[in-house]
Amino acid sequence: MKYLLCSLLLLITTQACAQVPRLSANCTRSANLLACIDPLGNAYSVATVGSTTYLRGFEAIGRRYWAQTNSRYGQLTFFTGLASDGEAWVGYTRRVGWTTINRFSSSGGASATFTCSRVTGC
Repeated sequence: MKYLLCSLLLLITTQACAQVPRLSANCTRSANLLACIDPLGNAYSVATVGSTTYLRGFEAIGRRYWAQTNSRYGQLTFFTGLASDGEAWVGYTRRVGWTTINRFSSSGGASATFTCSRVTGC
C-alpha cells in the first residue's frame, strides 16, 4: 500500500518520496498516454484529457488493480481512486509556489497530510 500511495502522489505532485527506493521503469509514451512497468512488476498508465488525468495500474505486491481520476482546478487537484479489493481513496493536492500540500484518506484506514518541496522533497 505504501508503494501504491507514494506512486500515486508522485504522479500528482511530481516530487520524489525519499523513503521509497527509486526503480527504473520501462515506459512507452504517445501524445496523450504514458504506460510503464517497473522491475517489480508494477504497471501503470497515465492519460490526460484537458485538466483531467486518468491513471490505471497493477500493484504487484498486493496483486490488485486500481484506477484513479485527478481533476485540476487552478492550483488545486482533487483525486479519487478505487482498487480491485474494494479499497477507495480520496484526496487533494494544493500547489503554493514551489511547495505542495497533500492530503488523502482511504477506506482501508490510511490517511496523511504532508508537504513536498521541489528543494527538499517530501
